[in-house]
Amino acid sequence: MLVNLCVAVVVTLIGLAVHSHALIYLYTLAVFMPSLGVAVRRLHDIDRSGWWVLISLVPIIGPIILIVLAATKGTSGENRFGMDPLQSGLVAA
Repeated sequence: MLVNLCVAVVVTLIGLAVHSHALIYLYTLAVFMPSLGVAVRRLHDIDRSGWWVLISLVPIIGPIILIVLAATKGTSGENRFGMDPLQSGLVAA
């Protein structure tokens, strides 16, 4: 997220310097789907449906709720979305 934020700031500054929003739009399109996938995966880790990502469309409180959900510890063991990635040995602890 920090790298994404830094790149977004640099792209925005370059776009503003050349008086074109095309670069900003291209970057936004490039990172939208991967960001959505990461958000849904994180929600699945806490045993929530991916549809919860739509709560971010609610003004002010929606993004706050999504941040709290993203910061919540994942469920231990298997849930309805699959194995716990920390217990499967796929991710270094």
